[in-house]
Amino acid sequence: MAIDLNSDVGESFGNWTFGDDAGIIASVSSANVACGFHAGDPAGIRATCAAAAAAGVTVGAHPGYRDLAGFGRRFIDIEPGELTDDVVYQIGALQALARAAGTTVKYVKPHGALYNTIAVHERQARAVVRAVHEVDGTLPLLVLPGTVIEAEARATGLRTVVEAFADRAYQPDGALVPRREPGAVLHAESDVVEHVLRIATAGEVVAVDGSRIRIAAESICVHGDTPGAVGMAAAVRRALASAGVDVGAFA
Repeated sequence: MAIDLNSDVGESFGNWTFGDDAGIIASVSSANVACGFHAGDPAGIRATCAAAAAAGVTVGAHPGYRDLAGFGRRFIDIEPGELTDDVVYQIGALQALARAAGTTVKYVKPHGALYNTIAVHERQARAVVRAVHEVDGTLPLLVLPGTVIEAEARATGLRTVVEAFADRAYQPDGALVPRREPGAVLHAESDVVEHVLRIATAGEVVAVDGSRIRIAAESICVHGDTPGAVGMAAAVRRALASAGVDVGAFA
Protein backbone atom coordinates (compact mmCIF):
# COMPACT_ATOMS: atom_id res chain seq x y z
CA MET A 1 0.00 0.00 0.00
CA ALA A 2 1.12 3.54 -0.76
CA ILE A 3 -0.30 7.03 -0.33
CA ASP A 4 0.77 10.62 -0.88
CA LEU A 5 0.59 13.17 1.94
CA ASN A 6 0.16 16.79 0.89
CA SER A 7 -0.11 20.07 2.77
CA ASP A 8 -0.70 23.75 2.01
CA VAL A 9 2.47 25.78 2.61
CA GLY A 10 4.15 29.04 1.62
CA GLU A 11 1.24 31.07 2.96
CA SER A 12 3.13 33.64 5.04
CA PHE A 13 2.91 37.22 3.77
CA GLY A 14 5.28 40.05 4.64
CA ASN A 15 5.56 40.32 8.42
CA TRP A 16 2.69 37.87 8.88
CA THR A 17 4.01 34.37 9.57
CA PHE A 18 1.51 31.61 8.91
CA GLY A 19 2.13 27.97 9.81
CA ASP A 20 5.33 26.02 10.35
CA ASP A 21 6.35 25.10 6.82
CA ALA A 22 9.61 23.40 7.83
CA GLY A 23 7.80 21.22 10.36
CA ILE A 24 5.10 20.22 7.87
CA ILE A 25 7.52 19.59 5.00
CA ALA A 26 9.39 17.10 7.20
CA SER A 27 6.32 14.80 7.23
CA VAL A 28 4.69 15.16 3.80
CA SER A 29 5.61 14.04 0.30
CA SER A 30 3.94 16.87 -1.65
CA ALA A 31 3.81 20.61 -0.89
CA ASN A 32 0.97 22.77 -2.22
CA VAL A 33 2.72 26.12 -2.45
CA ALA A 34 0.65 29.32 -2.38
CA CYS A 35 0.96 31.43 -5.53
CA GLY A 36 0.46 34.92 -4.13
CA PHE A 37 -3.25 35.56 -4.74
CA HIS A 38 -4.76 34.16 -1.52
CA ALA A 39 -1.48 34.16 0.42
CA GLY A 40 2.29 34.13 0.04
CA ASP A 41 4.86 36.61 -1.25
CA PRO A 42 7.76 36.05 -3.67
CA ALA A 43 10.48 35.72 -1.03
CA GLY A 44 8.48 33.31 1.08
CA ILE A 45 7.31 31.28 -1.89
CA ARG A 46 10.87 30.88 -3.16
CA ALA A 47 12.12 29.90 0.31
CA THR A 48 9.34 27.32 0.65
CA CYS A 49 10.19 25.82 -2.73
CA ALA A 50 13.85 25.64 -1.70
CA ALA A 51 12.93 23.92 1.57
CA ALA A 52 10.78 21.39 -0.28
CA ALA A 53 13.57 20.71 -2.78
CA ALA A 54 16.08 20.16 0.03
CA ALA A 55 13.72 17.69 1.71
CA GLY A 56 12.97 15.80 -1.52
CA VAL A 57 9.33 16.90 -1.39
CA THR A 58 7.40 17.46 -4.62
CA VAL A 59 6.13 21.00 -5.30
CA GLY A 60 2.63 21.73 -6.58
CA ALA A 61 0.87 24.99 -7.43
CA HIS A 62 -1.86 26.11 -5.03
CA PRO A 63 -3.74 28.88 -6.89
CA GLY A 64 -6.80 30.60 -5.47
CA TYR A 65 -9.11 33.53 -5.87
CA ARG A 66 -7.53 37.01 -5.76
CA ASP A 67 -8.49 37.45 -2.09
CA LEU A 68 -5.66 38.18 0.34
CA ALA A 69 -8.00 39.71 2.92
CA GLY A 70 -10.23 36.64 2.98
CA PHE A 71 -7.41 34.12 2.61
CA GLY A 72 -9.11 32.83 -0.52
CA ARG A 73 -12.00 31.36 1.44
CA ARG A 74 -14.71 33.59 -0.04
CA PHE A 75 -16.53 32.81 -3.29
CA ILE A 76 -15.89 35.29 -6.10
CA ASP A 77 -18.29 35.46 -9.04
CA ILE A 78 -15.52 35.95 -11.58
CA GLU A 79 -15.83 35.68 -15.35
CA PRO A 80 -14.39 32.38 -16.63
CA GLY A 81 -11.89 34.04 -18.96
CA GLU A 82 -10.54 36.17 -16.13
CA LEU A 83 -10.34 33.15 -13.84
CA THR A 84 -8.39 31.23 -16.48
CA ASP A 85 -5.89 34.07 -16.78
CA ASP A 86 -5.59 34.38 -12.99
CA VAL A 87 -4.79 30.67 -12.65
CA VAL A 88 -2.34 30.74 -15.58
CA TYR A 89 -0.61 33.71 -13.95
CA GLN A 90 -0.32 31.98 -10.58
CA ILE A 91 1.01 28.71 -11.94
CA GLY A 92 3.51 30.59 -14.08
CA ALA A 93 4.73 32.67 -11.14
CA LEU A 94 5.28 29.55 -9.07
CA GLN A 95 7.05 27.80 -11.94
CA ALA A 96 9.56 30.65 -12.13
CA LEU A 97 10.19 30.81 -8.38
CA ALA A 98 10.42 27.02 -8.12
CA ARG A 99 12.97 26.94 -10.96
CA ALA A 100 15.01 29.63 -9.22
CA ALA A 101 14.93 27.50 -6.06
CA GLY A 102 16.16 24.40 -7.90
CA THR A 103 12.92 22.48 -8.35
CA THR A 104 9.88 22.30 -10.64
CA VAL A 105 6.08 22.41 -10.34
CA LYS A 106 4.66 18.90 -10.73
CA TYR A 107 0.89 19.30 -10.15
CA VAL A 108 -1.93 21.75 -9.35
CA LYS A 109 -4.30 21.90 -6.40
CA PRO A 110 -6.73 24.86 -6.23
CA HIS A 111 -7.16 26.52 -2.86
CA GLY A 112 -10.04 27.17 -0.49
CA ALA A 113 -13.23 28.62 -1.95
CA LEU A 114 -12.02 28.03 -5.50
CA TYR A 115 -11.44 24.34 -4.73
CA ASN A 116 -14.94 24.00 -3.27
CA THR A 117 -16.61 26.05 -6.01
CA ILE A 118 -15.21 24.07 -8.94
CA ALA A 119 -16.53 20.90 -7.36
CA VAL A 120 -20.03 22.04 -8.39
CA HIS A 121 -19.67 25.12 -10.66
CA GLU A 122 -19.29 24.11 -14.32
CA ARG A 123 -18.11 27.44 -15.78
CA GLN A 124 -15.42 27.97 -13.16
CA ALA A 125 -14.37 24.32 -13.32
CA ARG A 126 -13.89 24.61 -17.08
CA ALA A 127 -11.92 27.83 -16.59
CA VAL A 128 -9.51 26.14 -14.18
CA VAL A 129 -9.11 23.09 -16.42
CA ARG A 130 -8.42 25.37 -19.38
CA ALA A 131 -5.74 27.21 -17.40
CA VAL A 132 -3.92 24.04 -16.39
CA HIS A 133 -4.17 22.61 -19.90
CA GLU A 134 -2.82 25.80 -21.46
CA VAL A 135 0.14 25.99 -19.09
CA ASP A 136 1.07 22.29 -19.17
CA GLY A 137 -1.37 19.53 -20.03
CA THR A 138 0.79 16.96 -18.24
CA LEU A 139 0.24 18.53 -14.80
CA PRO A 140 -2.08 16.38 -12.66
CA LEU A 141 -4.97 18.09 -10.86
CA LEU A 142 -5.91 17.20 -7.28
CA VAL A 143 -9.70 16.83 -6.97
CA LEU A 144 -12.51 15.61 -4.74
CA PRO A 145 -14.07 12.46 -6.24
CA GLY A 146 -17.38 12.61 -8.07
CA THR A 147 -17.16 16.35 -8.71
CA VAL A 148 -17.65 18.62 -11.71
CA ILE A 149 -13.95 19.49 -11.80
CA GLU A 150 -13.00 15.80 -11.93
CA ALA A 151 -15.31 15.21 -14.90
CA GLU A 152 -14.19 18.36 -16.74
CA ALA A 153 -10.52 17.57 -16.24
CA ARG A 154 -10.86 14.02 -17.48
CA ALA A 155 -12.87 15.15 -20.51
CA THR A 156 -9.96 17.44 -21.43
CA GLY A 157 -7.37 14.72 -20.95
CA LEU A 158 -5.87 15.99 -17.70
CA ARG A 159 -4.82 13.43 -15.13
CA THR A 160 -6.90 13.71 -11.97
CA VAL A 161 -5.70 12.59 -8.54
CA VAL A 162 -8.39 11.88 -5.97
CA GLU A 163 -7.76 13.59 -2.66
CA ALA A 164 -9.05 13.01 0.85
CA PHE A 165 -8.60 15.18 3.93
CA ALA A 166 -6.96 14.10 7.17
CA ASP A 167 -8.55 16.74 9.39
CA ARG A 168 -11.94 17.40 7.80
CA ALA A 169 -15.34 15.86 8.48
CA TYR A 170 -17.42 14.49 5.60
CA GLN A 171 -21.10 14.78 4.77
CA PRO A 172 -23.07 11.66 3.71
CA ASP A 173 -22.86 12.71 0.03
CA GLY A 174 -19.05 12.75 0.17
CA ALA A 175 -18.71 16.54 0.34
CA LEU A 176 -16.71 18.19 3.10
CA VAL A 177 -18.62 19.66 6.02
CA PRO A 178 -18.43 23.48 5.53
CA ARG A 179 -15.88 25.13 7.82
CA ARG A 180 -18.56 27.39 9.31
CA GLU A 181 -20.37 24.38 10.80
CA PRO A 182 -19.44 22.79 14.16
CA GLY A 183 -17.24 19.70 13.87
CA ALA A 184 -16.04 20.53 10.36
CA VAL A 185 -12.39 20.27 11.40
CA LEU A 186 -10.96 17.34 13.39
CA HIS A 187 -8.74 18.63 16.19
CA ALA A 188 -7.86 15.52 18.22
CA GLU A 189 -4.69 13.85 16.98
CA SER A 190 -6.12 10.39 17.67
CA ASP A 191 -9.20 11.15 15.55
CA VAL A 192 -7.05 12.39 12.68
CA VAL A 193 -4.83 9.31 12.78
CA GLU A 194 -7.82 6.95 12.86
CA HIS A 195 -9.45 8.84 9.98
CA VAL A 196 -6.30 8.68 7.83
CA LEU A 197 -5.66 5.00 8.49
CA ARG A 198 -9.23 4.18 7.47
CA ILE A 199 -8.77 6.10 4.20
CA ALA A 200 -5.37 4.57 3.42
CA THR A 201 -6.08 0.96 4.38
CA ALA A 202 -9.85 0.51 3.97
CA GLY A 203 -10.57 3.08 1.28
CA GLU A 204 -13.42 4.70 3.17
CA VAL A 205 -14.41 7.54 5.49
CA VAL A 206 -17.10 7.67 8.15
CA ALA A 207 -19.49 10.58 7.53
CA VAL A 208 -20.93 12.75 10.30
CA ASP A 209 -24.13 10.66 10.32
CA GLY A 210 -22.16 7.43 10.80
CA SER A 211 -22.52 6.20 7.23
CA ARG A 212 -19.47 4.88 5.40
CA ILE A 213 -18.33 6.40 2.11
CA ARG A 214 -15.99 4.66 -0.30
CA ILE A 215 -13.06 6.82 -1.41
CA ALA A 216 -10.14 5.65 -3.53
CA ALA A 217 -7.74 8.42 -2.56
CA GLU A 218 -4.24 8.69 -3.98
CA SER A 219 -3.37 11.66 -1.75
CA ILE A 220 -4.35 12.84 1.72
CA CYS A 221 -4.18 16.49 2.75
CA VAL A 222 -2.97 17.47 6.21
CA HIS A 223 -3.80 21.16 6.58
CA GLY A 224 -0.88 23.23 7.78
CA ASP A 225 -3.11 25.81 9.49
CA THR A 226 -4.92 23.39 11.80
CA PRO A 227 -3.83 23.86 15.44
CA GLY A 228 -1.15 21.26 16.21
CA ALA A 229 -0.68 20.57 12.50
CA VAL A 230 3.01 19.67 12.74
CA GLY A 231 2.38 17.11 15.48
CA MET A 232 -0.59 15.71 13.59
CA ALA A 233 1.38 15.35 10.38
CA ALA A 234 4.20 13.55 12.18
CA ALA A 235 1.74 11.25 13.97
CA VAL A 236 -0.01 10.44 10.70
CA ARG A 237 3.31 9.64 9.02
CA ARG A 238 4.31 7.33 11.91
CA ALA A 239 0.92 5.59 11.95
CA LEU A 240 1.03 4.95 8.20
CA ALA A 241 4.51 3.48 8.49
CA SER A 242 3.37 1.23 11.34
CA ALA A 243 0.45 0.07 9.22
CA GLY A 244 2.76 -0.83 6.34
CA VAL A 245 1.67 2.06 4.13
CA ASP A 246 4.44 3.72 2.14
CA VAL A 247 4.30 7.50 1.81
CA GLY A 248 5.42 8.89 -1.54
CA ALA A 249 4.55 11.64 -4.00
CA PHE A 250 2.05 10.82 -6.76
CA ALA A 251 3.84 13.17 -9.19
